[in-house]
Amino acid sequence: MCSDDDVDGVHDLGGMAGFGPVLREPAEPVFHHTWEARVFGIAGSLLLAGHLHGFRHAIERMDGGHYLSSSYYEHWLTAVASLLVEEGLLEADDLQPRTGDFPMAGPMALNPVPAELSGEAAPAARFDVGSTVRVRNLHPLGHTRCPDYVRDRVGAVVRVDPLAPVPELDTHAGRRVMERVYSVRFDLSELWGDEEVERKSTSVVHVDLYERYLESAP
Repeated sequence: MCSDDDVDGVHDLGGMAGFGPVLREPAEPVFHHTWEARVFGIAGSLLLAGHLHGFRHAIERMDGGHYLSSSYYEHWLTAVASLLVEEGLLEADDLQPRTGDFPMAGPMALNPVPAELSGEAAPAARFDVGSTVRVRNLHPLGHTRCPDYVRDRVGAVVRVDPLAPVPELDTHAGRRVMERVYSVRFDLSELWGDEEVERKSTSVVHVDLYERYLESAP
């Protein structure tokens, strides 16, 4: 399992112990409350209008206690409000009469993208289906799509997907760098040890990973 020292943010819960199984709600409605639909509509409208850049990372910047104790659309509401204040479209004081002490997202790190992830995309695919790869053990201070529990682990490429914008650069540098994404298969024993394999109905996990997260493994 991941240790607390390895986790970059409270949102990165893959492999963490103590949270129990993921509970599924039969016939779950799209929205549980009217206000959730309103938040969804507000966020969608602002995104289409070119605002809320870094929306996902605003959720990642939430205080850990608030993140774990709040619902999915509360995360959205915090991100929307925080980004509008940061963009100068809303004053934090305007929220207080209606909400009291509104919980804003924390500040963004000064250097959110490590140098190892900031370069241009390779001109040709570095890996093919069947390639053995290791996930680079990097810990960005900002937004990333590389989960902690696969870092420094070895897997096999099972699919090469279309190009997609590199999330670190798209979020923090305003650069739309298109790069290959690979579906990588990991054995559970590689991720969490042999004991975990015995407890699961499946023995592998597939994770979609950008090329710059990966390096060749023997």
